[in-house]
Amino acid sequence: MTSMLETADTPPLISRRTTPPTWLVVALACAGQFLVVLDVSVVNVALPSMRTDLGLSVSGLQWVVNAYAIAFAGFMLLGGRAGDLYGRKRMFLVGLGLFTLASLGGGLAQEGWQLLLARAVQGLGAAVLAPSTLTLLTAAVPEGAARARAIATWAAVGAGGGAAGGLVGGVLVDVLSWRWVLLINVPVGAVVLAGSLRWLVESRAGDRRRLDLPGALLVTAGLGTLAYGISRTQERGWTDSASLLPLAAGVLLIALFLLVEARTPAPLMPLGLLRRRPVASANAAMLVSGSAMFCMWYFMTLYAQNVLGYSPLAAGAALVPSSLAVIIGSKTAPRLMRTAGPRFVAVLGTLIGASGFAWQSTMSAHEAYVTAIMCPGILMMLGGGLAMTPLAALATSGAAVGEAGVVSGLVNTSRTMGGSLGLAVMSTIAASGTGTGTGPQALTDGYALAFRASTAVLLGGAVLMALWLPRRLPQK
Repeated sequence: MTSMLETADTPPLISRRTTPPTWLVVALACAGQFLVVLDVSVVNVALPSMRTDLGLSVSGLQWVVNAYAIAFAGFMLLGGRAGDLYGRKRMFLVGLGLFTLASLGGGLAQEGWQLLLARAVQGLGAAVLAPSTLTLLTAAVPEGAARARAIATWAAVGAGGGAAGGLVGGVLVDVLSWRWVLLINVPVGAVVLAGSLRWLVESRAGDRRRLDLPGALLVTAGLGTLAYGISRTQERGWTDSASLLPLAAGVLLIALFLLVEARTPAPLMPLGLLRRRPVASANAAMLVSGSAMFCMWYFMTLYAQNVLGYSPLAAGAALVPSSLAVIIGSKTAPRLMRTAGPRFVAVLGTLIGASGFAWQSTMSAHEAYVTAIMCPGILMMLGGGLAMTPLAALATSGAAVGEAGVVSGLVNTSRTMGGSLGLAVMSTIAASGTGTGTGPQALTDGYALAFRASTAVLLGGAVLMALWLPRRLPQK
């Protein structure tokens, strides 16, 4: 392995070790991405068991998901830049190690606050790991059709991780306990860690500038405060000071983040990237669509268990067709992109997803599985899979060697930031639709309202994509 004392004057710095087969790099990168995305959704079916065992409140359940998602989104740009500066393989290993240790801590938690802390540290580890998964892949595969296929595999595995979370979590909760939705990461993480240590080749951008830690802290604090303010509206309303103060503080912190990024000599997120149409438009589209798509798994698993009376295993199994649909969509997208272009495929996928959300919004408290979950779920995730590949390809197209990590981090940040804030908003909307009722019909009314709001968001996202996304991938 190349010594870390080697000078960084020759970008990119690559290890002298024999380059491993491309498929092996892609497989290891996708394995890391799978773990990261799996943990966004795997806890959903375990939420009722966690609440019973640890005495969590309804808002506490939301933060089991959001503590991970916000730390993940807030520190991902830092993780991407760290990979550029200090080595993509090194950051992949550091992130995976931290993620695995935090999974152990969460699985052994005895109090609610311990679980939330572990989930936040998991999110930090994922933020360091995730950008390197895409950067390692794009560095190993030359730009063109081969890279589009590799990105499609990465998108399919990531989407499949989100989709498989329900089934994996259901099996673990039913057979063992909710703790194993976290503990299962320990042996899997150890295997991927060993393989990555042995086979991945080190590379970095050859730049030893300092990391923008103030920027990372500001954006994470801003997102967390904003999400907290939104969650407070469930109990206090939008006009109460308990909601308005954190909302205003969150907006102020994000504004300070943008100010710091404009003035620091080594910004966490170079604002000049957002002047590039493919990067800006694709990330904006990911943020909007992610705010709806992220919520699907959360509300569907709660609907299956709290309304239809499914066990955790049955709730997870009910989403298997959706899991297959998202993989099919992701793998079909490159073929359509070659003939119709990325913009058309992204808009088509978003509209298909919106039709599934609209169907799901007609849910009732007494309905057959095929129409209550399977068919609308297939449409939602088929559309999500179709849209993700062209958006990721556009967002990373033409990135310079020194920008690869931060651009990859921005892709994941946009999607996850949209999801975490979207979950806070949609949970508030669902609570307003539920009113004071706690029975199956009241819960169904709240979930249905959240799906109607998500439909509107996706339709707006489709218009945004049609007007702003480039018709074709930019040529170098």
